[in-house]
Amino acid sequence: MPDQDTTKHRHRRRLSSAARQWVLIGAVAVVVAAVVVTVSVWLPNRPNGPDGRRIVERATAAQAFPGGLARQPASENQPGMRERVARQDGEDTTADRIAEIADQPIATWLTNTSVTKTRATIRQVVANAASQDKTPVFVLYNVPDRDCGSYSKGGTTASEYLPWVRSAVRAMAGSHAVVLVEPDAIAQIQVCKRLLDSRLPLLRKAVSELSGHGLTVYLDGGNENRVPTAKMAGWLREAGIDQTQGFFTNVSNFYRVDQERTYADGLADAIGGDPHFVIDVSRNGQGWRGTWCNPDGAGLGQDPHVAAGSSRLDALLWVKTPGLSDGTCNGGPAAGQWWESYALALVENRKGS
Repeated sequence: MPDQDTTKHRHRRRLSSAARQWVLIGAVAVVVAAVVVTVSVWLPNRPNGPDGRRIVERATAAQAFPGGLARQPASENQPGMRERVARQDGEDTTADRIAEIADQPIATWLTNTSVTKTRATIRQVVANAASQDKTPVFVLYNVPDRDCGSYSKGGTTASEYLPWVRSAVRAMAGSHAVVLVEPDAIAQIQVCKRLLDSRLPLLRKAVSELSGHGLTVYLDGGNENRVPTAKMAGWLREAGIDQTQGFFTNVSNFYRVDQERTYADGLADAIGGDPHFVIDVSRNGQGWRGTWCNPDGAGLGQDPHVAAGSSRLDALLWVKTPGLSDGTCNGGPAAGQWWESYALALVENRKGS
C-alpha cells in the first residue's frame, strides 16, 4: 500500500497535467477565435439569394466600366467604314450623318464560330480599349440554335459552344471587359419551347467559364414586353445570375429608358440579391414603333454612357449597331447587314429618350 507522501505526489502530478490540458485548450480556443475574426474581417459580406445561394458582390457602375466606354477599333466599326468610303466619294453630307453613329462607343458582337478569328477580334478590341484607358464591351452571340432558327439563326453546335466560350475568355482575361451573354437566349424560351430544357443549363456553364477572370458579366433580361417578370427572374436564377453583375434589357429593341428602368428594377427585386442592369438605347429615341424588326420611324437614343452609380442602373449602352438590319423584314437586307437608308433615318429621327 503506497505511503501518504507518494499519494500526495501522484495527486499533484494529476493536477499539473490537467492544468496543462486546460491551458492548451484555452490557447486553441484563442487561435480559433482569431481565425474567425480574421475571416469575418477579410471575406466580403455577400448576401444570400432568396433560395439561400451565395450571391457575388456587385461592383459599382464605375468599377464595372473603369475609365468609361471604349470606342471600337476602325476594323470593327462598320458605320466608320462606310463613313470613310462616303468621304472618299465626296459624299460629305452622308458621311457627316453616319459619323453621328460611328463616333459613339458601340459594343462588339462575337458571332464567328472560328476560335482563331474570335480570339483575334477580341485581342484587337482589347488592345484598342487599353490605348484609350477605357472599357470594351463584347456581346457573345453564338449559342446553339441561335434565334430559334429565325432571321439571325446560326451559332455553334452544342459540343462546340463551351470550348468557344473558354477560348474567348482566355483572350479577354484581365482586360476588365464587359460581356453581354447571348441576347434573346433566355427571353426567346417564352416562344421557342424546345430551348427550355437545354438552354439555361448551358448558359449557367458559360457563366461559370466567364467567372473569375476580371470580367463583368450580364445575362439576357429581355424587355418589359416579352416574359412575365416572375418567370424571367426564375430563368435568370437558373442561368446563374447569382455569379454575374446582373442583366441587360432592350437589346436590339426600341423601348424607352424610363419604361425599361421600371421593368428592370421590378425584375431585380424578383430575382433577389440586388443584381444590376444595363439598357440598350441605340435605337430607342422614338420609343416602341409597333414591331421589333426594322420599324419605320425609329431614331437614335441617348449617347451611351456609364451611369452615376446611385442606382442599380450601371450604363446606357449602344449594344445593337445602329444601321445594321434586324432581318429581311420591312424591306431590310439580311440580319446584321449594313442598311444605309435605315441608318440615315435613325440619325434624322434622333431624339433624347
